[in-house]
Amino acid sequence: MDTVLIEDGAPQRSVAEVPASQAVIELSIVVPTFCEAENVAVLVTKVEAALCDRRWEIIFVDDDSSDHTAERAKAIAALDRRVRCIRRVGRRGLAGACIEGILSSAAPFVAVMDADLQHDETLLPRMLGRLEGGEVDLVAATRYAGEGAGADGLATARRNQLSRIANASVQRLLAVRLSDPMSGFFMLRRRVVEDHASALSADGFKILLDIVATAGAQLRVGEEPYRFRPRHAGKSKFDTRTAIEFAGLVLSKVSFGVFSPRFLVYALVGATGLGVHMLALLGYLAVDGNRFAPAQLFATGMAITNNYVLNNLLTWRDRRLRGWQMLRGFAGFCVISTAGAVANIGVAEWLFAQEPKWWLAGLAGAVMGAVWNYSMSSRLVWQSR
Repeated sequence: MDTVLIEDGAPQRSVAEVPASQAVIELSIVVPTFCEAENVAVLVTKVEAALCDRRWEIIFVDDDSSDHTAERAKAIAALDRRVRCIRRVGRRGLAGACIEGILSSAAPFVAVMDADLQHDETLLPRMLGRLEGGEVDLVAATRYAGEGAGADGLATARRNQLSRIANASVQRLLAVRLSDPMSGFFMLRRRVVEDHASALSADGFKILLDIVATAGAQLRVGEEPYRFRPRHAGKSKFDTRTAIEFAGLVLSKVSFGVFSPRFLVYALVGATGLGVHMLALLGYLAVDGNRFAPAQLFATGMAITNNYVLNNLLTWRDRRLRGWQMLRGFAGFCVISTAGAVANIGVAEWLFAQEPKWWLAGLAGAVMGAVWNYSMSSRLVWQSR
């Protein structure tokens, strides 16, 4: 029997000897899911019809859905080896799910699409053909350019307007060469993600934007128009928190990755805490203007409470604490914030003694306190479980 040798010297059958039913997968379709149980079977049927003459697999990456999405996917996988399911426990986020699914694939080409049936699966063969032709490294489905394109499936006119504004902002800030960089439907060479995986953010939900911005000008991109369909079942995951995560991703890319998207959201929360502090201080002094120390203590407590609640809702939404864990986390956050204030003052005083510039010392102390609080909160309060 003819064999080929792989890197460690172990024998392996040649591709020609592998039965057709076990032939090498050409395309992996990664589908991040969260509470999409009603859509799983329908999507598999649609993909099968669209790729009837291709060797494909579909990888559902589920963020521990409460509606048993993973169980539905695994029930199908038990009957169809082209279907796989990765159930993620203790971590959430569309971008992270997509990265994990792509890195689990061995196919040369990988597509990402949503489970809500808004993406047109009949576009998959054309996208794959362009990649196989060698002209591009990534093909993005666009709702805003080309014949037949349309964003009818966006829930409201406001959502449509916000999507267009976000696209225009990204194109200007990051010089992204796509008409729809916010698209969640695209296909690319798996090697692209393998090469840049360490630089991609697992936070947020716009993985296409992150890939294109990270890979840079050497990435050859193309587009295919499609009509964005209405959601089949379930609920949209877009909300204010998602928009904030997106802003964090854009700012992270503008800073060339110096600041992570999560840290930037944390900094935004800190800015709101400063506002809460000043308002609480003003309110206390309006009632009792003769005692500044207790007013400052009250304002500090209000700011810490505000920051803790918002960080739990926004910054670490994928690790959100609930019930008794939330109370225990608040106690830890108070201790960390107190230590951060001490570090802030210590650094500021030391630097002022070296270089008597109040603004420089104050800024350095604030940055030191913020970095300390973020690092310790991430490790001790909202640690990955």
